[in-house]
Amino acid sequence: MATASPRFSAFGACGNRSERRPGFSGSGKVEPWSFQFPPSAEAWKVASASRAARSKKASSQINSLPDSDDFFYEKVPTPMLDVIESPINVKNLSTKELRQLADEIRLELSSILRKAQKPLKSSLAVVELTVAIHHVFHAPADKILWDVGEQTYAHKMLTGRRSLMNTLRQKDGLSGFTSRSESEYDPFGAGHGCSSISAGLGMAVARDMKRKRERILTVISNGTTMAGQVYEAMSNAGYLDSDMIVILNDSRHSLHPNIEEGPKTSINALSSTLSKLQSSKSFRKFREVAKGVTKKIGRGMHEWAAKVDEFARGMVGPPGSTLFEELGLYYIGPVDGHKIEDLVCVLQEVASLNSMGPVLIHVVTEENQGIEHSQRSDTGEDVGEGSSSYDSIASDYQPRTYSDCFVEALIRKADSDKDVVMVHGGAEVEPSFQLFREKFPDRFFDIGMAEQHAVTFSAGLSCGGLKPFCVIPSAFLQRAFDQVVHDVDRQRIPVRFVITSAGLVGSNGPVQCGAFDITFMSCLPNMIVMAPSDEDELVNMVETAAMVDDRPICFRYPRGAIVRTDKSLSDGIPIEIGRGRILAEGKDVALLGYGSMVQNCIKAQSLLSKLGIEVTVADARFCKPLDIGLLRELCENHGFLVTVEEGSIGGFGSHVAQFIALDGRLDGRIKWRPIVLPDAYIEHASPNEQLSLAGLTGHHIAATVLSLLGRTREALLLMC
Repeated sequence: MATASPRFSAFGACGNRSERRPGFSGSGKVEPWSFQFPPSAEAWKVASASRAARSKKASSQINSLPDSDDFFYEKVPTPMLDVIESPINVKNLSTKELRQLADEIRLELSSILRKAQKPLKSSLAVVELTVAIHHVFHAPADKILWDVGEQTYAHKMLTGRRSLMNTLRQKDGLSGFTSRSESEYDPFGAGHGCSSISAGLGMAVARDMKRKRERILTVISNGTTMAGQVYEAMSNAGYLDSDMIVILNDSRHSLHPNIEEGPKTSINALSSTLSKLQSSKSFRKFREVAKGVTKKIGRGMHEWAAKVDEFARGMVGPPGSTLFEELGLYYIGPVDGHKIEDLVCVLQEVASLNSMGPVLIHVVTEENQGIEHSQRSDTGEDVGEGSSSYDSIASDYQPRTYSDCFVEALIRKADSDKDVVMVHGGAEVEPSFQLFREKFPDRFFDIGMAEQHAVTFSAGLSCGGLKPFCVIPSAFLQRAFDQVVHDVDRQRIPVRFVITSAGLVGSNGPVQCGAFDITFMSCLPNMIVMAPSDEDELVNMVETAAMVDDRPICFRYPRGAIVRTDKSLSDGIPIEIGRGRILAEGKDVALLGYGSMVQNCIKAQSLLSKLGIEVTVADARFCKPLDIGLLRELCENHGFLVTVEEGSIGGFGSHVAQFIALDGRLDGRIKWRPIVLPDAYIEHASPNEQLSLAGLTGHHIAATVLSLLGRTREALLLMC
């Protein structure tokens, strides 16, 4: 009997596989509300129905490229990419053709992202990995889940959305994340990391219970591995032993700024061969037979053999590989993430295995891969080492942001108070916060995507006598609400929460929208909840938070530029807790704004004054405790009270309604109306477009007042 070649018997065949032709579900538009101040839930239901009705039409158009020569910002020849309408077209390509396809995707993607001033590196690093995945697996029957939105762009191009890539993160365009409503190739919507393994494991268990056969594959990153949910999911996957594949895209990121000085995972011929051997069917069968023999010998021998196997594979693997083995995942790697032939071979071997249990494939990528050709600016000058063309374009003009002002104020406070420290939780650290890190390296703690730990860690710092400012974006703070309740508020520990990216966040859409923090923070019994209306108030609230030492306190500020960019910041002055202020006085209507919406109330007041309506504008400053005296004054002196906030139902307006109802104010002549974010998720668009969709611009506020006064025609004309 002939014996197969050693390479074939060890590594298996790496050929092409048959494929089922998938379909596609396109995205539609988000309709603005019409003639309603503010928009109701019903208006949003109508908009959603309209969007769904157009999705079929969009799906029929999405695979064809437009004829316009200026569709792509920079035309580059892409003969291989031009014939790819869906992943089925990737199946029969040779290794050489797959490499060409990856090169063309990288060229076109870098051109689109550079012109759109979007980050390049993480999306370009996974091009070969994405091509290999779609060459081997059968999406959408096989489920491919991603944790990081920016790493899905090549995936979007290969799954029928190439013609819409120039609309990425724009109104009515493609989402910057995976989206179930956008495409059937996105089986799960990626939020802000660490969810894919949990969701994938759930799909794997459901598949097994329904006796189906699809493969479940999840792609995680270094940043993802900072989140505890990842390890909880891995541990559960190891226990349940369901078949699923986890790919760790190791782009060699770390929380430590001097990562380049530390050891890096090396990829050489030996490690490449070992990775193929580990993934081969023959090797896996040999391991299963060996485990069966040792089980028959005795329990002690079986456990000893398992430890020897784990130790031996740990010896040839990189540091940390045995961690995944301990969690119950079979480790394969490291694999060079830019060698398509290695990726395809390993993925085909893993895909061909049955009853394999959970497998982790360690893929090492370089974020600078393929962007060397873009290292010159439009003038022909070098952009500089370690930066991309995106960095150069984006740095041409950088408006001063609320984060800039916050850091400046916190540095001042830290200079005079040695107990002030900064704890950062979330994804990437904003450039502004690096200033604090550089000046006070021993008083800056970057926790990464481990928000629960960040909150409890801050509580511990406070118990130790320090004054922690715990900085977490609003959407990420949602993860840590249990810790905020039990580890901070219930114990009255003075942690100072700085809630960034509050409210609408433009191109990141509902995924990172900070809509709910007013509601979930203000319901806590001991929490002081405040929001600045401009940069001066922000500085004052930094000083106020530093002074509070008997209970927790929080303040929120929006993403984006400050109100007055040409003004230097003054020294902070502590604000009396629960004290608002009146900015303009009128006798007809009172506008009570909270946070950044105070500025839009001022714009509305200016519009209404031209129509002969006298408006009082008040800055609440505090959601909890409310300024009771200010509320009573506004109710006594006006027939109409309108509260305005960039938050969900149940926030500031609800607290105002609770008080004036119990105080008997609603029993008299006062009429109260709240303006809040709609009871729906607002999709990605520019900040101004999102505010318009939400009904929170100055014109919308003014139109609401006109409607209250019975001047409906003028309200409609104002919105034209």
